[in-house]
This record gives sequence, structure tokens and C-alpha cells, in this order.
Amino acid sequence: MRNWTLDVRDIPDPVPGSGQVLVRTRACGICGSDLHMLKHGAAMAALGEELRKHAPPEPIETVRMESDRDVVMGHEFCGEVVDLGPDCTNLETGDLVVSIPVAFDGAGLHTIGYSNNYPGGYAELMVLSDLAAMKVPNGLDYRRAALTEPLAVGIHAVAKSKIAPGDAAVVLGCGPVGLAVIDDLARRGIEPIVASDFSPARRALAAKVGAHEVVDPSDERPIDAWRRVDGAKPLVIFEAVGVPGMIDQAMLMAPRDTRILVVGVCMEEDRIRPMAGIGRELNVQFALGYDPTEFAGALQALAEGTTRYPDIVTGTVGVDGVPQAFTDLGNPEVHAKILVEP
Repeated sequence: MRNWTLDVRDIPDPVPGSGQVLVRTRACGICGSDLHMLKHGAAMAALGEELRKHAPPEPIETVRMESDRDVVMGHEFCGEVVDLGPDCTNLETGDLVVSIPVAFDGAGLHTIGYSNNYPGGYAELMVLSDLAAMKVPNGLDYRRAALTEPLAVGIHAVAKSKIAPGDAAVVLGCGPVGLAVIDDLARRGIEPIVASDFSPARRALAAKVGAHEVVDPSDERPIDAWRRVDGAKPLVIFEAVGVPGMIDQAMLMAPRDTRILVVGVCMEEDRIRPMAGIGRELNVQFALGYDPTEFAGALQALAEGTTRYPDIVTGTVGVDGVPQAFTDLGNPEVHAKILVEP
């Protein structure tokens, strides 16, 4: 990616430094946030500058991505270690690994997939931090292992919501993030889980990964479906669409004392009506990413086969197919999750 457009070409092989390993990508998922970045990246960069002006500095400074320089995207990856830099103590060549998509060096913290210096998983080769990578348990297919990162996003969102047995859930949006949320809710025994999406294909996937009731919001409001199947338990609404207007809709439909967990990545300006939240004393929580324990938990769930999340994969492409895959993912009836296999 350069200047918010995609190009496919050769670049120099990355070289691992001290405490780093060279990894050959086996599979990398295309994330919805990558699609959003192409369309709204300039606005997000401007927001980042505004945040740096007004907010206190982060404990560890993240090295900024420059849009007019090359950025190899891809942060949902599994790869094989092919070379070690100096001072590596965790990994060996031949290890199959996943990793939280960050790298550390003297310049600071780099976000793999949104870095000018560290190529992401849409490339054949990546450099990862030796101590940040996790070995894939023996026998776990690399395609399934590549789903560790998006599954961890769902696990983190559910944990942030503080949902507990005896609560009910409504999930707005059944893309990869919403499906990861549904999967973790189901594994926690939350019932009922009501899922809402305009796409029949994604509603079918929602039922497959654990939703008890799936609705087309053009036929029935998700809150009405919850009232029909339950209507009594404390409710948590997960907003997993990430387009303007969805938070406002969630607040308007929410009963008193509802918790709303926003995990959809909206990269545009949005508006809400605060009195809708004040009058019903709603709690709105935002979530991003995961912690290392949640990431490891996602890998464990995939390795043990306790998750149905791998069912969301709908296609694979090589490097040359990535630009077309970005276009194809715009049709929810055709694809939910495409893996790049360089």
C-alpha cells in the first residue's frame, strides 16, 4: 500500500535484527480494518495527529506509518521460522508460529501490517520478535492458526463487556469480528445470543458458530427478536458493524441499564444523542485488540477444537490476488474471510 492504493511487486527481503526471526508467511487473513484503511486512512492519520496534540503520551511510543512510503499490510498471520537473528532464545528454524502483530527495536514499537519498516503477512517474508511469537501446537493446520488474531479480538470484546452467565446478548453485524464475538459468547454458555445481519450468508455463519436466533434487521429489529425469545435477562449489545449510525441505533433500542460494547471499527465521524443514554442510564464501552493472555487463549481454542470459528473461511488467494480479494470482500454473500497464502 502506498498513498492509500494497493500494488503488487517485489521488495527487498527483510533482515532480522537482534532478538528477531525471519518468518515465511504460510497464511494471512484479510481484515476488515485493512479495507477501511484504504478508504479512510487519511482521515485516521489526521485523527492520530489530533490525539497526539490533546492526549497524554502513551507509555511506549508507536512509530507512525507514513502513507507515502510502502506499507505491506497483513496482521492476521501464521508463518514458519526460516532464519534467526542474534540473541534468539525462544524459537528455532522450522517452528510454525503466530504472533501479536508488533515488533520492537531501538526506534520504538512498530505495528506489523501498518508499518513502513516491518512487512506484514501479505508478503512472503516477515520479521517478528522472537519473544512475542507463539509456537503453534503440533497438528494445528496453519490456515486455522492464522485465525488466532481475529478470534482474539472477539474474546477481548466479550471480556470487556463483563457479560456473565444469566445475561443475554444481541450482536449487531455478523462479519468476522461479530462472528468471533458470537463464538466466544457461545463457548461461555451465554443464552440467548441474538445475531443480526442483512446478509443471509453471514446469518447462516452466525448460526453455525453459536447464535441461537438470527434475524434480518429489514424484517425484524434485533431488540424485538430478543424480546420474543427472552426479554427478561440483563442485556449486552455488541456493535460489530463499524459504520456511522450504528452506535446511535444501539442506544435507541437498548432497554434501561443495557451495556453496549462497541467493537466495530468505524473510521468516520459519527453522531449520537446523549439523552438516549442518559435517560436509560446506558453503559457504552469501546474495545480494541486483545492482551497476550487472550491471544494465547484464542490459539488454544483453535488447537483444542473447541471453537467453530474456522468455519468462516470462504476463500484463499496468492499475493497477486490480494487487490481483487479486497474488492470481493465487499460482497458479504460471496466471502466472509479470505486467507492470503503467499
